[in-house]
Amino acid sequence: MEIEVDKEWWKEIFDEVYLRTDARSVCDHDLTRREIDYIVNRLDIGPDDHILDLCGGQGRHTFELFRRGYSRITLLDFSSYLLKIGQKAAADEGWNIAFVRGDARQTGLRSNHFQYVFILGSSFGYFVEDQENRKILNEAFRLLCSGGQLLLDLPLRKYVERKFKPVVRHTVDDDLDVTRIRVLENGVIYACETIISKTQGVIRKNTYCTRLYQPN
Repeated sequence: MEIEVDKEWWKEIFDEVYLRTDARSVCDHDLTRREIDYIVNRLDIGPDDHILDLCGGQGRHTFELFRRGYSRITLLDFSSYLLKIGQKAAADEGWNIAFVRGDARQTGLRSNHFQYVFILGSSFGYFVEDQENRKILNEAFRLLCSGGQLLLDLPLRKYVERKFKPVVRHTVDDDLDVTRIRVLENGVIYACETIISKTQGVIRKNTYCTRLYQPN
């Protein structure tokens, strides 16, 4: 089976439906706390360090960092919807967090400014052409100051390949079911996702891809 994927699929998919279908990870506060526990226990982050949450979505990691006293945080994402959700949540808390809409390959942010750049939640590898993924890394290194650190949160390729299933299904809530038909080819997962509402029928059918990586 061949799954054709629009090269710019990531520009449209991250909206209110995504927050429902992927809530078990992107809206799981306990998971977020554990992830940030891991990060702050292994990195010597200072309270005055500048942090960039690159591809940060609605801000789940940014908010947890802010709660712990790391207040110099910039969040960049392409999704206007997720940014609006994050901005409202931050405003409700009275938090001064910089939200920026942009492309992670060319952010427009100041060079040599951040002590840390985080790309969390498996938000890397969305391009089939790996040179486009490398542009994100090049941009991250441009943004880092001398001695700064980039943290990538990625699934291990060998683990994913070992556990790979061509069809995965899960029930979101009393209304939504998700089916993903997947093909794994040359280290890239191509997926066709169908979201069905018990009351409305098929509400979305889209394709996407994720490139897998393995440390040397």
